[in-house]
Amino acid sequence: MSDSKEKLLEQLTGVNSSKLNYYVELKKRNEEILQQNSRLEILHQLARDINIDMSVADIIERTFAKLPQTLPCDFLGLVTTRNGALSLKAMMPRDFCQIDDFPAHSPSLNVIRDKQAGIFNLDVEGLDHIRYNPKYSTPLKCLAVAPLLKRDEVFGSLIVGSSGEDAYREADLRFVQHLADQLSISIQNARLYKQVSRAKKEWEETFKAVTDPILLIDTDYNVLQHNDRLPEELREAWERAVVNKCYNRLKGRTKPCRDCPVHEVKRTHQPFFHRLQTPAGNLLDMSYYPVFNEDNQVVAITVLMKDVTQKTKIEGQLVHSAKLAAIGEMAAGVAHELNSPMTVIIGTAQLLLKPLPTNSEDGELLGDIVNCGLRCKRIIQNLLTFSRQDQAPVSDTDINSEVQRVLGLIRYQINRSQIRIVADLDPELPKMSANGPQIQQVLTNFLVNARDALKGVEREKIIKVRTSIIDRKGQRCAIISVTDNGSGIPPEHLPKIFTPFFTSKEASKGTGLGLSVSLGIAESHQGTIEVESTPGKGSTFSLLLPLNPGEGLQND
Repeated sequence: MSDSKEKLLEQLTGVNSSKLNYYVELKKRNEEILQQNSRLEILHQLARDINIDMSVADIIERTFAKLPQTLPCDFLGLVTTRNGALSLKAMMPRDFCQIDDFPAHSPSLNVIRDKQAGIFNLDVEGLDHIRYNPKYSTPLKCLAVAPLLKRDEVFGSLIVGSSGEDAYREADLRFVQHLADQLSISIQNARLYKQVSRAKKEWEETFKAVTDPILLIDTDYNVLQHNDRLPEELREAWERAVVNKCYNRLKGRTKPCRDCPVHEVKRTHQPFFHRLQTPAGNLLDMSYYPVFNEDNQVVAITVLMKDVTQKTKIEGQLVHSAKLAAIGEMAAGVAHELNSPMTVIIGTAQLLLKPLPTNSEDGELLGDIVNCGLRCKRIIQNLLTFSRQDQAPVSDTDINSEVQRVLGLIRYQINRSQIRIVADLDPELPKMSANGPQIQQVLTNFLVNARDALKGVEREKIIKVRTSIIDRKGQRCAIISVTDNGSGIPPEHLPKIFTPFFTSKEASKGTGLGLSVSLGIAESHQGTIEVESTPGKGSTFSLLLPLNPGEGLQND
């Protein structure tokens, strides 16, 4: 018994005692080093696992999954500040509690204000702003709170909470601060990534929203970006290209084009513009704009294409329309100038004819002069009537008489094209309220279109003009129809024939306004225009006018 007591005293007071303290201290240091290594490993793993496209809530969840391995952690929260107000941005568990307001004594407010991490052992008063979820029965009793720093500015705090009392020491607080620094970097990177992604997405959406084709080309002719708006005729070459060079993509060439605009932009540092005609005959306005880097060097060229085929066509048609309007005014002026001399010629011939015998040779010659003069005067009168569209209001109109006037005016042009006109006018057609000159304009347009449709037809060319009365949609209507046995209208063109400026004729032969204006005249009379056409056999254009305008007719 005495030997055991002596041995114990030697261990507590002698050499063996020093050895024991040494090994206890060594073991403690080893445990601290292992814990430190574990914490460093967690920080490293978090830095590796947290992606820049993660949300703040995802970052907190990923951190909470690793943290209990090295630190007491029943709660992890992130508080952010904006305009002086604090809000609980994210937490784990996600339904642990609710905090609507942070009072002056709240740990997060103190840490953010002082920019200094701290350990807080909570009492009852320290918990009054926290509403716990009842399913978590044990409240938090100790917090380690560290500020989230962006340079020298505090934008929030990281809260690590435990339900145990005095759960954290200074070493734990330093680790929490390191963790907060790492999370600050991750959160800032995520925010920057979102800003860059948002700007990139907005740029791409804007780029793709432009309806005209846009390409971004580098200085070595490589296509970097495009908005997939190429015209169909260029798309085939684009998809068939074997290299990503603009000259191969757009033109199927194996080397840069002669006088290449890209080379010109590189040389001058100025935008360049030119007009390109495609193999199909379409016109593209090509605009090349330089893109500069911070050293004012051209690093890329933006190419904008705009199809101006229709615009150019419309401009040509408008010029042609202006010419026709000028010719019309000139024709009206010439008609006025001819009207007076023709009256003198007819009057003088009639005076000379009056005393001559009826069957004399001189009488026959003078009679021919009078008849031809009267015919010329009717033509002149028709020209004057046709040129005064705005001076003829709606009045009782004899449709058959208007048709006869138009036929008298245009018959020579039709006959010169070796076309036979057949007129079938209903003598029972009553007078109706209409603008006579406008009716003439519609009929003239029908006849001119019929004449053009008969060009190149080798069978006998016939145009039939007919007037009659029909019942349409419960109303009695006067109908003026013009039928030809020409080439007809292709089915794909039928829906477009009343569209302003649409024409299948050559640019110098039509403006594409005739049927559009004619439909407007018909609708102003509460009527409509109907079209029937068979390719290769002919077409019929019919003007329908209600005899008793009520609700009117609509074009189907």
